[in-house]
Amino acid sequence: MVIAINLILLIGLIISGLPVPFCFMTAAIYMAVVNNLSFSFLLPSGYYALNSLTLLSVPFFIMAGALMSSSGIAERLTTFAQAFLGRLRGGMGAATIVACAIFGAISGTCSSAVACIGGIMIPRLEELGYPRYYSVAMVGCASVLGQLIPPSVPMILYAWVTQQSVAACFLATVIPGILTTILMCIVNWFEVKKIGTVKTEPQISFNEKMKVIGKATKQGMWSLLMPIIILGGIYGGITTPTESAAIAVAYAIVVGFLIHKELTPKVLGQALISSSSITGVAVLMLFFVSILAKVYTMQRIPQQLADFILGVSDNKYVLLLMVNLFLIVIGMMMDDFSGTMLSAPLLLPLMIKIGVHPVHFAAIMGTNLGLGNVTPPCAPILYLAGRIGGASVDQYFKPALKFMLFAQVPVIILTTYIPGLSMWLPKLIMGIK
Repeated sequence: MVIAINLILLIGLIISGLPVPFCFMTAAIYMAVVNNLSFSFLLPSGYYALNSLTLLSVPFFIMAGALMSSSGIAERLTTFAQAFLGRLRGGMGAATIVACAIFGAISGTCSSAVACIGGIMIPRLEELGYPRYYSVAMVGCASVLGQLIPPSVPMILYAWVTQQSVAACFLATVIPGILTTILMCIVNWFEVKKIGTVKTEPQISFNEKMKVIGKATKQGMWSLLMPIIILGGIYGGITTPTESAAIAVAYAIVVGFLIHKELTPKVLGQALISSSSITGVAVLMLFFVSILAKVYTMQRIPQQLADFILGVSDNKYVLLLMVNLFLIVIGMMMDDFSGTMLSAPLLLPLMIKIGVHPVHFAAIMGTNLGLGNVTPPCAPILYLAGRIGGASVDQYFKPALKFMLFAQVPVIILTTYIPGLSMWLPKLIMGIK
């Protein structure tokens, strides 16, 4: 009963619009008071939890995402994707989706993908006859790839909470992310056939096309090197995720100032202030979430929740369906950071009891929370796309629903019930058993 009231209180406060860190603070205070726990014990535990090298990568990835649009890196990534796909039917839409996936391989967050790729591609798509509301829906749903294609900030937080390998959690969402990208491109292809106003760029000869691709590759070379440096360093055993994140920031600054020459001291200062503000909010939230998780552990609430759900059914597939629905609802109410921090400690004991590997659960959580983030009533990522694109929810919800049903939901089902989809790469590269 206590945990039910606590969750209702937490979700209710988030829906009411109270800043998320204070929602978790209220929930933590409620649990501490009800269970007669000493704050002199809980507060140091929160500070101790934040003393993590892994968490240090979060502000660096946030900063790298903020610098990408300012330094011209994102612009060249979209041009590169456009060179390959732009002259196909629905090619510019597919290029937008692929650009979100590539962007995800650098920034690691959904919100930065929406802000950066949406700001660049929505006007371009509109010039080619794509309805603005459709472009908003597509960018909003495709931005979820930012938390599936590694590096992913939610996966860093999941690994931190569950004491798993960050690199293994990154790898778990690679194949689901690629599948989601492909299915979204297919959905876009069918939708464009129904939209009579969409123009396709004039066809050119093979030699001319190779020249266009070569030019885009040359211009985008420094941008394309960024994800290679980040992921190559991590999986080559050269750098930790935190070191790779710091290198990404330094790389974006050097490329912006010396190569693209689009970054100015003023813009750099604005990017640093913006990312510092986001990081401050995230750290405050993590502090209170750590305290709340400590209380949950002390009161054996995850184990009690696992026993309760197992009492409903002992069928593994039914339980996984229930967990999926729970995660989607959490994703509807919270952003990807908050949803990960709340759900991971609560549900992991249940997953272990029914034989789901923690790394497999990382992929299950990532795909489900991603869908929840673009599903009303809250749908923080989808609404952000609407604000950036200037379209109303009643216009873009229907096309967004098609991307959800025919691209994201099938991937969730496959990821949940076929463990090999998410476990193959961690086993192959990391030796996870």
